[in-house]
Formats: sequence, structure tokens, C-alpha cells
Amino acid sequence: MLKKYFLDYKKRNFSTASIWIDGGSNMDSISKKGINKILSSLLTRGCEGFSNLELSEYIESLGAELNQEIFEDGISISIKSLNEHFSKLIPLLDLIITKPTLSEIEFQKVKKSSINLIKKEKENPFNVCFEKWKKIVYSNHPYAFNTVGNEKDVSKITHEDVLYEFKNFIKREKYLITNNLAINGKNLETFDQKSLKEKSDHRNYDLNPINRFDYILNNSNQTIIMLGNQTCSRTSSEYLPLKVLESYLSYGMSAALFKLFREKNGITYDLGVFNPVRIGNAPFLVYLSVSNKNALFAFELLSSLWENLLLKPLIDAEIYLAKEKLKSSYLLSNQSLDEILQRNVQLISYGINPISEKDINSKIDKISSLDVLKLTTKYFSKPFLSISGNKKICLEISALWNKKF
Repeated sequence: MLKKYFLDYKKRNFSTASIWIDGGSNMDSISKKGINKILSSLLTRGCEGFSNLELSEYIESLGAELNQEIFEDGISISIKSLNEHFSKLIPLLDLIITKPTLSEIEFQKVKKSSINLIKKEKENPFNVCFEKWKKIVYSNHPYAFNTVGNEKDVSKITHEDVLYEFKNFIKREKYLITNNLAINGKNLETFDQKSLKEKSDHRNYDLNPINRFDYILNNSNQTIIMLGNQTCSRTSSEYLPLKVLESYLSYGMSAALFKLFREKNGITYDLGVFNPVRIGNAPFLVYLSVSNKNALFAFELLSSLWENLLLKPLIDAEIYLAKEKLKSSYLLSNQSLDEILQRNVQLISYGINPISEKDINSKIDKISSLDVLKLTTKYFSKPFLSISGNKKICLEISALWNKKF
């Protein structure tokens, strides 16, 4: 059943509708990693009454956009057009998710595209290092696997496998949100939080692997370091304090990582924090890329920063600035209607009323340095480290790692 919601977000001359389907790559079976990526791509390649070409031409003739994307926790499908054409397009979304063509010809194209994408991602040492990090952090949990899947599994997926997966797909919870009244959905502005049931991932996985360090060799002059751990769900009260920590570490030129690695020492190519929204325990990792000659020094700097986060609360000026930057980031994210609707429909699927975000500033203001320190102690006392570099550097960092962590 498709649950519909309306958000009257200012007057616009265009309309957007976004559907979130519960279950993305986390629904892939063990031997078929990547099947939901193939399915999500096939959904928008033809539906009842339209071949792939006919669907594309019809949408383009109305100056509209149709997009789909797969995440670990769900599949997103959205359509956007001028208001005058929207009533002609909105029925397509229902056809796409209930009566897609799923033709074998298009399946072969999508399968080939997935394999090519997997090969391409392997060429990027950042991607390879990240996949290694996820494996040691999440072990057998679905978050350990790439949403695109792996080449071995994808190469064996058949058209019949996808048709069978669609039978699972049609049973999943689906949510639609739009800024157009035509759908007759529930108005989020007057929506009752009690009617939403908070959800989380309660399935059992091995989330306590013994090994907390791994490395992969590359022959370039670049060393990549990723340090962090799994943390909490978006539904947790710990979510915002962790976002404050992320803000302190990585938001803007006043961020701790920028000042330490670039302003004071000028040694990194790329650095930041990755902490996405998830229904399960989300990853929180610091990543950086340096030249081989600076790799050991960079790891020493990162280790010292990490130890300070575990031992010392942020001073008043640091916590204040971090909270202000976080509040500003939420303001920026409210400038794009597409982003607003995508975020809201995802929160609804998690059992969170997105209108509650209106008081997010007051929630952020209540966060203290001790709240942040409590979480760094909880999640980062035993972090996980993944490195991509030459063998000599990897072994030297491994020795330092064993001494410090």
C-alpha cells in the first residue's frame, strides 16, 4: 500500500513527488548482492502502456525529470515537472512501482551497466579502502556491502531472479510525498506523530568482529586512511550529538580536521567525515588522503586528535561554533525542494514525523560538551582502521596502531 503525504512548502511553479520504498540493498540475499540495484534501475525502464523508449520520450516531451536511486535502507523514485504537466505525470509513479515492464532486454542492459560500474569503482583506491573498512566494521551486516553489489554475484543474477525479487518488492512499505495537492495525501503540517510507528533494524548480525585493522596495497604515491566505527540509527537520541561532533571535525575552514591537516601542516589531498542517515547503526568515519612521505606523520596527527576526543570535552567556544555550523547546515538543506521532500519521506519511513525538525535548533542548543564526550567514549574507544598504501607504510602504521589502539 502506498501511503501519501502532502507538504505545502511555499508557492512554486513546479511540482515534485518522491517515493521511498522500504528496503534497498539490505534486502539482497547473500548470493545475490546487487539484485535490488538492478531491480530499481529496471523499474524506470518501462511500465504498463509504455516501453522504455516511449516512457522516456513522454517524460521528456513534458520537460519533466524521472530519477531513481538505491540506498542501503530503501529505493527512491522521484518525478519533477512544471505544475501544468504534473497531473499527467503523477499516475506514472504508480505504474512504475506496481506494473513495471521488467523486460529481459532491459535487464541485460542494466546488468551489464552494474558490472561496468563495479569495475569502475574498483579503480578508485578510495572506494576500495572504504569497502575494506565496511567489511571489518559490519562483518555480515548488509551495510558491509556495496549497494551496487559485487561482480561475482551480479554476473550470476538472472532475469527470473529479478522477477522473483519483484514479488518481494511489491510487499514492501511505500511512501509518497509531494508539494502538489493533486494526490489527496495527508497534510504533514497537521499530521499526528502518534500515527507513525518508529522502526529500526532488529535483525541479528555479527557486529563484534575481532579484527579492527586491515589494509590493501596500492602502488601509487597516495596513502588513504579511514578511522571510525558504527554508531547509531537516525531514530536515536544520540544522532544529533554525533552531528555536532561531525560539525566540529569537518564543517568549513574552522573545522578541527581542516585546521590540523591543511592550515597547520598542509599535508592532505582530501579529508572529511562520513556519517550518513541510516535506519540501523550508521557509520562514522574520518577519512584522509596524503602523500606516502607524509603518511606516518598524518596517522600520528590523527591518533592525537582521536585521543583528545576521548579524553577532553570540547571547550565552550568549540561546542558553540560546532552547534552554530550544524544549525546553518540544516538551513542550507532547506533551500532545495527536492532535498526537503527526499529527507522528509525517508524520515516518515523510519517512523519520524519530519515536522518535528522545526524545533531542531532548540534540540541542538541543549547538547553539551559532556554529551559529545559520552558518545566519543562509547563509540570510538575501539575504532576500526582501514588503509590503502604501499606495504612498507601499511606495516609501519599497523605497528603504531597496535601501540595506540
